[in-house]
Amino acid sequence: MTSSKRRAQIVSSLRTKGAASVKELAESLQVSESTIRRDLDLLDRNGELVRTYGGAALTPRAAVPEVSFAVSAEHDSAEKEAVAARAAALVEDDMVVVLDIGTSTRLLARHLRGRPVTVITANLAVLDELRDDEAVRLCLLGGVVRRNYLTLVGSLTETALRQVRADLVFLSCTGVRPNGLVVDDMEVETPIKQAMIESADRVVLVASEAKFPGTGSLRVCSLAQVDALVTTAGADPKTLELCRQAGGKVFIA
Repeated sequence: MTSSKRRAQIVSSLRTKGAASVKELAESLQVSESTIRRDLDLLDRNGELVRTYGGAALTPRAAVPEVSFAVSAEHDSAEKEAVAARAAALVEDDMVVVLDIGTSTRLLARHLRGRPVTVITANLAVLDELRDDEAVRLCLLGGVVRRNYLTLVGSLTETALRQVRADLVFLSCTGVRPNGLVVDDMEVETPIKQAMIESADRVVLVASEAKFPGTGSLRVCSLAQVDALVTTAGADPKTLELCRQAGGKVFIA
């Protein structure tokens, strides 16, 4: 098990239990207590949990319940539309692109209508945008339907992504931390986002200024793994500079 997967499991365990001791985590993950302590120290520095005496607990922010797709679509709609339009301009004809879950990627799909491109997605809102467009070759990943957020999730989705090779993935998130950590709120979505990253030659993060720092307790990736970031003018300049320093391009919509 990689260190990133182990840390994701630590946060997942805390989401279920609320708190856990170093000993409990070491036994469940079959690693040494010193390894767990190092993981907890790092996760604490990243703001994903709170170190306690002999263990850790989730930060209050990490326990915020998920809002529905319809409610999320109403937040920062002008900024999301600007980000979607700028992101769509990065797509060239005949490209294969993966569109992540989210309201921004739904808007991005709208800008791809009529284009000779292949779109692969687990986002049912993207399906609704493109289902009647004969110019777009639309591939829907399998999985379990999450009706609240119009997505497909689970092992079927991850398995399907292993068969995919795309030019670009347009990745969404719930937060971009000041240290360059890209995070998300939902445990069931995070491994799918990571599989999407593995499936594509280039990663484009779409994140309006509201996502800086945003919310989230689960690590998706770092800005070092992002080839381009599309955001709006109010995004934290220091975080954007981290992306540039890591070799990523920053596009302000």
